[in-house]
Amino acid sequence: MNTPNVRMFVLVCILFAGLVGWTSRWTVFEAEDLRDNSLNRRELLEEQRIKRGPIRARDGTVLAGSEARPGGTYRRRYPLGNVFSHPVGYSYLSVGRSAIEQAKNDELVGQDDDLTNVVDQLAGKEPAGDELITTLDVNAQRVALDALGDNRGAVVAIEPQTGEIRVMASKPTFDPNELNDARDTKALSNGSALNRTTQGQYPPGSTFKVLTAVAAIDSGRYEKDSRVSGKSPKQISGAPLNNFGNKDWGTIPLTTALTNSVNTVWGEVAEKLGKETMQRYMERFGFLKRVEVDLPAEERASSGVRVPNRKRFVEPTSDLVDIGRVAIGQGGLLATPLQMAMVASAVANEGTLMKPTLTDRVRDIDGRTKDDGDPEELEEVMKPETARDVGDMMASVVREGTGTAAALDGIAIAGKTGTAEIDVARNINQPWFIGFAPRDNPKIAIAVTIERSQGQGGTVAAPIAKKVLQELLK
Repeated sequence: MNTPNVRMFVLVCILFAGLVGWTSRWTVFEAEDLRDNSLNRRELLEEQRIKRGPIRARDGTVLAGSEARPGGTYRRRYPLGNVFSHPVGYSYLSVGRSAIEQAKNDELVGQDDDLTNVVDQLAGKEPAGDELITTLDVNAQRVALDALGDNRGAVVAIEPQTGEIRVMASKPTFDPNELNDARDTKALSNGSALNRTTQGQYPPGSTFKVLTAVAAIDSGRYEKDSRVSGKSPKQISGAPLNNFGNKDWGTIPLTTALTNSVNTVWGEVAEKLGKETMQRYMERFGFLKRVEVDLPAEERASSGVRVPNRKRFVEPTSDLVDIGRVAIGQGGLLATPLQMAMVASAVANEGTLMKPTLTDRVRDIDGRTKDDGDPEELEEVMKPETARDVGDMMASVVREGTGTAAALDGIAIAGKTGTAEIDVARNINQPWFIGFAPRDNPKIAIAVTIERSQGQGGTVAAPIAKKVLQELLK
């Protein structure tokens, strides 16, 4: 074979290999990603002829259903309007899918079991999706949304032992029924498309002191009665740090420091623990990666430390990080409400962090359970005795400290308030409350936050938590 023919043969082989490679990329290696892409209208068009499975609340209430349309197609409807717009989402040919509708699309269109699909087709059955029963509580969700009022903010409530999410409320909301036409995307205006429970990244303020307390006690460096100077101001990372009202507390136990949210104590504790220890416990709680929950990746934000002139989070061990201020929920630290609910949940569950989930079970068209949503353990964050000690400290916060507005008659609550400073000159804060109840037999862990408020965690967020806990603990 002469040289030109050899070159031509090699070129053809290279081009053929490239064709095979690119074809395999979309048909084999990245086929699932292409199918699941919310912008893929072809997949949506094909699914219009499948009766999409219903999505239900934990009590059976229909949250999303399908109605027949002319031409053998179906349209999605949402009977409760805006109540579950963020966790349930929407599914329309015109605007795509979101939330559970996207994350559980295979189940909802009956494409998660190829063998069953083939058998059903041979039997002459019409294609239909599976039924998805969520973990969500209708009444508690409504209470949370009502309690948020006209504020922008979020409420998350979790069962500590199972990770089941009972409440996922974000304000402002939108009505997914208004999205069945591409021209109606105004329903997603004013920031209502953002699920603040999993996408909102906010400075957690003093609620983060719970994690700092866990690191201090679980590492063996401190006990809940260890005494630390609460003087104010105090030099932390070379700059003065003040307590609220610049109050000098003297030398006090860690329990008193958490009860009264004494900044200078926790700043010193974190500095003495060191950045490596703080980072280790942050990672155990799930910081520095996307929050764990069954929603699309683009709707799950991570929590971590952001410093000026850096677009990405930096590791807490970085020289750019002021770990003393991170320890009190400032210093560039950002967290999602779900992440902070997970912090409270791990303490409530004797140190074991469970994977949060919105799915209780999946049933096929014949009523057979295909997926019963077994609880999944993520991490042993701390020793059980550490969890008990930190739980006692958090109970003191609600009993006699900054969180008394969350107290319930006859039910002991453990919690922590937070008031992160956003704009000091204009007195704009990010108020928080995290906690769990009952203290001795925890059933619910909760996180509440309000965007850009002039209030404080104890006066704005804690009362909201109280209302939601009261409903869930009936």
